[in-house]
Amino acid sequence: MFTRDGVRAPKSMRIGLLAAGVVGSVIGAMAWVLVQRERRIDREDLERRAHALVHQFAPAVRGVLSMSDGELAAALGERLDGHRRVIGFAVFRPDGRMVAAGQGVSDYAVEMRGPVQRVLNGEPEATEASHGAESAVHVTAYALTDSDGTLRGVLTCIHDMSYIEQRASSRLVFAGFWVLLITLLLVTLVVLATWVSYERPLQNLAEWMRRVRVDGAPEAPPFGLPVALLATESERLAASFRAARSVSWKDSREAVREDKTWTRDRLRAHAIDCLRDRQLVVVSNREPYMHQLQDGEPRAIVPAGGLVTALDPVLQACGGLWIAHGAGDADRITADGRGRLTVPPNDARYTLRRIWLSRSQEQGYYYGLSNEGIWPLCHLAHERPIFRASDWDQYVAANQRFADAVLDEVGSGGALIWVQDYHLALVPEMLKRVRPDLRVGIFWHIPWPNPEAFRICPWRTEILKGLLGADVVGFHLQQYCNNFLDTVDRMVEARLDWDQFAAELQGHHALVRPFPISIERWEDRDTSSESELAAEIADLREQHRLGDCRVVIGVERTDYTKGIPERLRAISRFLEKYPEHREQCVFVLLAAPSRTHIRRYRELVAEIESLADEINWKYQTDNWKPMRMLIAHHDARAIHAFMRMSPVCIVSPLHDGMNLVAKEYVASRSDGDGVLILSEFAGAARELPEALLVNPYDTERFADAINHAMAMEPDERRARMSRMRRKVEENNVHRWAASFLSCLAETHLPRPLAVAEHTA
Repeated sequence: MFTRDGVRAPKSMRIGLLAAGVVGSVIGAMAWVLVQRERRIDREDLERRAHALVHQFAPAVRGVLSMSDGELAAALGERLDGHRRVIGFAVFRPDGRMVAAGQGVSDYAVEMRGPVQRVLNGEPEATEASHGAESAVHVTAYALTDSDGTLRGVLTCIHDMSYIEQRASSRLVFAGFWVLLITLLLVTLVVLATWVSYERPLQNLAEWMRRVRVDGAPEAPPFGLPVALLATESERLAASFRAARSVSWKDSREAVREDKTWTRDRLRAHAIDCLRDRQLVVVSNREPYMHQLQDGEPRAIVPAGGLVTALDPVLQACGGLWIAHGAGDADRITADGRGRLTVPPNDARYTLRRIWLSRSQEQGYYYGLSNEGIWPLCHLAHERPIFRASDWDQYVAANQRFADAVLDEVGSGGALIWVQDYHLALVPEMLKRVRPDLRVGIFWHIPWPNPEAFRICPWRTEILKGLLGADVVGFHLQQYCNNFLDTVDRMVEARLDWDQFAAELQGHHALVRPFPISIERWEDRDTSSESELAAEIADLREQHRLGDCRVVIGVERTDYTKGIPERLRAISRFLEKYPEHREQCVFVLLAAPSRTHIRRYRELVAEIESLADEINWKYQTDNWKPMRMLIAHHDARAIHAFMRMSPVCIVSPLHDGMNLVAKEYVASRSDGDGVLILSEFAGAARELPEALLVNPYDTERFADAINHAMAMEPDERRARMSRMRRKVEENNVHRWAASFLSCLAETHLPRPLAVAEHTA
């Protein structure tokens, strides 16, 4: 049971509600049976009285049946009228005509029709209860016969039986009041008893265990545990834990090289061993939590992108400091005077330090050189890079701001600095100039091109020297490592060691290693339970009018490297080539807006929307539309629900360093089913060959792959998904982080770098 804000209700409350629900249901069922029994008794009593009345009145009526209709009615007169709960009597001829009736009795002609007809058909006596919108009556019809058995007429008696229903309702209300009172009393007693006897002592024990795990608390377990043996065994377990902790740290270091599943706890123990007395500092442009004003109030959102997806679980497991650019419009008011705050917002695990950049710095450093220059330079998506000298000046200045913030936070203490991505290529060298004793690593989250492609960058030498200031330079794939060292070999006067995959520049050694990035399991995140997930899926289907169609999902940032137009063209060709799938499936694209300040990205959104409209216009019917374009920021729960409802996921970048959406989809398929269509130009294709690999530029075969996915046999789907899930679970984000931290912690302390001049 969850409250509206997602917090689980106390177990004592849930136990009390469960007990009260069971007991209340039993008592309520018994009360209902008793009320129905009383209703039946009242009904039987009414029938006995009606039977007696018609038998008493029958001789008098039988004596006047030989009269004419008028004379008969006059003879019986007021004797046909009712009293109290008897509405009255009526007399019918053998042909079914009513010839005499008490006052108001004729209003019930419809109710009398059935019993009278049954008597005319040969029954000696017939009864029937009739419940209308405003009344409830009971009709008794009695056959009037002469001595030889010939039917001379029918006598009916009508009773008002609404009092029976009123009595039943009153009894139900009375019983319901007592059931509610007993239930509330039972809830109170059970909750108090469970809280005092079990939940409070166990919470004290859990808090003690937390102190043992985090602080190594030496005190004995708390008193008052519900089972005496629990205190003894807890104390023994704590002693065993303290003794095994150092062994665990040693084992975790070896586990990096072994085929074991990594968890948050194992990563945390391993990070403590790697860090010793040093601080872990992550540096990136994108912050893990951004605050935006919504309805005048700051609200925390998680920015889209693989970097945050991968690194936030690492910091939550290890603790430390994350330095990033504060880009949200409510970031300043939610941080202190130094730009610091603890995150996640409702469960503080580490510290976020925000860096403030001016509008011109952000324009030149981020939108300019980083995303109009380096980004297209490193992605083979046939987009021409743009290099401006002013952008380079802002890039250098912004990198210096980040480096200064790191040095300010670290002070004179030791630290492991983990720099992220192409926005901060100069930071490693800047840090090493001032603090050569710091361990500095950088992970490049995008592809590294071949030397001929990188050569066009006007500041290629400065960028390479900045990266080589790190002790460890990490990439997703060995191919990118090869390209990087080949680029260094051609453009920088450095000594290369191809056997060790290292470069020496001005006396400093930098290791170059592949670290394929991954994700955290959905089960380890704050995701919905199975029942909640089913409800969310149903809501999404109704909200977006998906009906019973099979959903084909795509989750992307709106970036030209993601191959969204190529995918839409393949979908159009699929619907044209395989018309049997029309009205059977819906293609949903969850597209997060990205870099909308750059004209090329705005043009891309317009192109995507135009292609989607064209597909819908061409193939839609009155009750079906093939494309759903949901261009907005979507939270993790919505993405998870869409992935779980979708038997097919398409990930088709034109070039991508890894692409974590592919791994997210595989991880979401806890049912072991589903088909992943993956571009062969994504780094993830190296790890997930069981996916249907496609060339997004080949529209015809791309369309065929979609058809293959839709028609794939269940056994094949499950076999492919099982192998992919095993790889994603074993090579998760915790293993990735542990591998990088191990490599960085084990590097030898570097010698000081010579000061190098940067020129624009």
